[in-house]
Order: sequence, then structure tokens, then C-alpha cells
Amino acid sequence: MLTLKNIEVVYDDVILVLKGLSLTVPSGQIVALLGSNGAGKSTTLKAISGLLRSEEGEVTDGTIEFDGQRIEKLEPEQIVRRGIIQVMEGRRVFEDLTVDENLTMGGYIRRDRKGIKRDRSLVFDYFPRLRERRAQIAGYLSGGEQQMLAIGRALMARPKMILLDEPSLGLAPLLVQEIFRIIGKINAEEKATMLLVEQNANVALGIAHFGYIMENGRIVLDGDPAKLKSNEDVREFYLGGGEKKSYRAVKSYRRRKRWLS
Repeated sequence: MLTLKNIEVVYDDVILVLKGLSLTVPSGQIVALLGSNGAGKSTTLKAISGLLRSEEGEVTDGTIEFDGQRIEKLEPEQIVRRGIIQVMEGRRVFEDLTVDENLTMGGYIRRDRKGIKRDRSLVFDYFPRLRERRAQIAGYLSGGEQQMLAIGRALMARPKMILLDEPSLGLAPLLVQEIFRIIGKINAEEKATMLLVEQNANVALGIAHFGYIMENGRIVLDGDPAKLKSNEDVREFYLGGGEKKSYRAVKSYRRRKRWLS
């Protein structure tokens, strides 16, 4: 459904952030894009959704294809209408609107009232807390409830693809498990295609069908979750397991990543 080929992104005409990045997201699957802070994960999502321009960024090379058509030069509203919705890092709900009003805003490009009503009920089925708080001002929700609302608002657009940016950010471990359980359920029941950017590799690989490891603007490793979880370097640097390495070994690992990229 989505293919990025040798994408380069430059900020402020001088700062090269993505350096020939390529990845694919098959229809109906969850693909995880993992990496440390500053690797370029969020920039990748903004390149897809067209939001780079608001931050003085630009795709300067490569192509982004969605459903067989190039989209890297389209405006964000055009990309939304083609079926790509991004759930931003930090939730970004409309804090002065109610839960119900936030969901209404999520379906603003639609005209099928019966479908909107059906999907609102669907959101409440996935997130019962939102039904209980539908008249509450969104700014007074907890962090976990705001994340639920952000995902629910995305579902109201009936998207072909959802871009999820750090859904675990700032949430307690039990809430993280609940959010990711629901994300997996939405994928399974609605056949929703998702590109998931996440630092918490354990939970991301727990629901993903395929994963990419990103460092310094490049993909350095990819594979199915079982392969990535069994990789010694991934276990050490992203999963918190494996044998402890000396500083010399860490330097060697970083050199290997540069060569791989």
C-alpha cells in the first residue's frame, strides 16, 4: 500500500535528516519503525503525511507512493483525502472541545452521516472510557484517555492507513499495554494498515507484522518481529536484554550500523 524509495529530507535547506530511506507497508499490516531519539522516525511520518512544510522541511529526493500514486509533492489536506491519517506525537487533541466534538472533527471530510454515526459507536466500543466521557472537555482527560481519543479521532476519518507516532509516550506501563492491545485489535478486526513509530520496541514488536530499525536517518536492519527480537544487537540496545557489552564493543556496533547503512 505504501512504498518509500530512497527518500531524502532536508530541513532549512541545509540539514539532511533522512538519507536515502526505503521501506514498504503492505495492506492490512502493522509495520513498526523503531529507533532512538533523533533517528528520523517522526520526520519519516511527516514526509508521508505532508507536514514537513510546516517545519521548513522538504523531500528533496526519492519517491513516496500510496496505492500506486506518488504523493510526496501533495499538500497535507490532499493526502488526508487519499486516506492517510497521522496520530501525532503528544496526542494533540483539541483541548477546548469535548470528546464528542473531537470525534466530529475527525470525520470532517466525510458526508455519509450514517457511516459517521456507525463509526462513532465503533470508537466507543474500542474505547469505552470515551463513551463515559463523551461530554467532557478533552483537555481535562488523562494522558491515556487523550491517546485513546487521538486514535479514535483518526478512525472517524475511515482511513486507509494510520500513521502512529509514539503512542506510548508519557503513559504508565499498564496503559501502554492497554493502548497497544486495542491497536492490535483494530488492525485485526478493521484490517487497518498502520505504520507505527515507537521507541518501546518490546510492545511495538509484540503487535507488528514486520519491523525496521532506524539510526541516523537510515534503515540499518529489518525483518519479522521474531528475527529482530533474536538479534543480539537489537536485544542489547532496544530490548534491554542480552549480554552487557564493553565500551569498545559499543563502538564496534555503531561502526557496523554505519557500514550497514
